[in-house]
Amino acid sequence: MTQADKNFKLTCIDILDNGISSEGTNVRTRWEDGTIANYKSVIGVQNKYDVEKEFPMITLRDNTKTVIRAIDEVLWIWQKKSNRVCDLNSHIWDQWAGEDGTIGKAYGYQMNKKIEFKTKDGLKIMDQTDFVLYLLQNDPSSRRIVTNLFNHEELKDMNLEPCLFCTQWLVKEGKLHLILNQRSQDMLAANGWNVMQYAALQYAFARHCGLGVGTLTHNIGDCHIYDRHIPLIEKLMETEAIRCSPRLKINNNSKDFYDLKPEDFVIENYDYNKTVKIGRIPIAI
Repeated sequence: MTQADKNFKLTCIDILDNGISSEGTNVRTRWEDGTIANYKSVIGVQNKYDVEKEFPMITLRDNTKTVIRAIDEVLWIWQKKSNRVCDLNSHIWDQWAGEDGTIGKAYGYQMNKKIEFKTKDGLKIMDQTDFVLYLLQNDPSSRRIVTNLFNHEELKDMNLEPCLFCTQWLVKEGKLHLILNQRSQDMLAANGWNVMQYAALQYAFARHCGLGVGTLTHNIGDCHIYDRHIPLIEKLMETEAIRCSPRLKINNNSKDFYDLKPEDFVIENYDYNKTVKIGRIPIAI
């Protein structure tokens, strides 16, 4: 059982046993057929992963293709700094695209904005990605290496407000640690996805800055399981995890974060339970 398996199972069990139902609360989310997508949720979940020891991947179901799509999305936001769905290699954002082909002023749009940052070297104009990389290389002891996508002034112009909205980066004893804050998470569809993509980003930033990788701390405000996902989650809870220790390898001679492509990220020593298939996961929107 991987760290990811353990955290996933314990969180799901907590939601199933102790979660609060959304029924009767006029929730926003709907299924494709228009039915209200109710859920059970718990508040204030924190899961920690030792990324140096093991790349966080669930073995309860196959994540071999999912991890590459997840990394593609995080590079779309942090590297391409794009809000255009055509810049993605998958279609996961198609349903939130407007007539202009973008998701509005969300995610990559916010990362691409130039801001005047106060640094120990004076005021510098850069975007949030370059701000993180600059401080990791020039002021690694800083406790102010924080990014924020939840721009209240422009929430009205976003087709979907950011779920993963804040990161904090800390360097201790030559290792890069990441704290990832998420306002809301769909456990079945997004938990493994988000953890894998930000662990990969953590690896990429560490490599760019000549650092080792440390822990990934994932804080979730509202952590939930949708009603139509409950039978699928219960099936996974009965699934036997595989004993393995996944590792991430980046196959690119350049250490520059901006030179990396999704296919450069290779997972080694990963296996998964091949006896369980849960099929297409319905997505609440």
